[in-house]
Amino acid sequence: MAMVAAHAGVSGQTVSRVVNGSPRVDPGTRSRVEGAMAELGYRPHRAARALRTGRSQTIGLVVTTLATVGNSRMLQATAEAAAERGYALTLVTATDGVAEAFERLAEQEVDGAIVLNEASALIPAVQPPVGLRLVVVDAPTDAGFTSVHSDHAGGAAVATSRLLALGRETVHHLSGPAESFAAAERERGWRETLVVAGIRPPAVVRGDWSADSGYSAGHALATASAIFCANDQMALGVLRALSESGRRVPEDVAVIGFDDVPDAANYRPPLTTIRQDFTALAHRAVSALVEAIEGTSQGEPSALIPTKLIERDSTA
Repeated sequence: MAMVAAHAGVSGQTVSRVVNGSPRVDPGTRSRVEGAMAELGYRPHRAARALRTGRSQTIGLVVTTLATVGNSRMLQATAEAAAERGYALTLVTATDGVAEAFERLAEQEVDGAIVLNEASALIPAVQPPVGLRLVVVDAPTDAGFTSVHSDHAGGAAVATSRLLALGRETVHHLSGPAESFAAAERERGWRETLVVAGIRPPAVVRGDWSADSGYSAGHALATASAIFCANDQMALGVLRALSESGRRVPEDVAVIGFDDVPDAANYRPPLTTIRQDFTALAHRAVSALVEAIEGTSQGEPSALIPTKLIERDSTA
């Protein structure tokens, strides 16, 4: 570090600030220091930094599964967001419970952890290790943790309203698992929108996020005129079942999904859906956790990330 400082003509403290991503360095000086670091082949030593700062510069990510598109996209977005903040990411699955996952993270001396989606429902039953800072993605704002989640209920309300605006008498709902916070919020948005419109909500059909469960539900909903699916994977199965039942989409049945997975535009027909901004969700979760770790938190207990209707042929 002293060699970099001498080469760049700055103090060792300035080099330290650049290395640690401090905003208290003007762009010209930062560029000069980074150039000197590249020329001299300087790389921060993570273990040495941990000894000096008491932080490992590593955060954990707790998941129950990576089989769902939402979780896998969140993993990628979280890894990218962590890297931008200078943090490594370690992944643990809660196959043996969240308590065991927390213990594994504590053994690896991570600075904090993000708990993702379905795993968030398991947190109230355990006591996290002392000092492990947590941010939870998809949990109630009164859960006692910093929480970040998409506007599931708002997106569901927009989807339901759009289907009613097509002149359909009611909207049926294919929901996600009962224990899922996201599924419950999407169901709430759908239900409240129908009630406000003076329509009694039909019985919910429940799936497990998979296209197979959507296919089974699609046969049960074959007589519906409008279906709001809690995710795009289930909507894919619904579209296949409706086609096999001789029901045309959107002429006979209008369908809307949720997530806007990359393949949704290539479904047959292309799927109208509610887009989740996974990049914004991951960046906000990582920022909240890093701020808690570094003591720079602005005291924002939760964050709500907007969703957006993406209209395609399944409601045209």
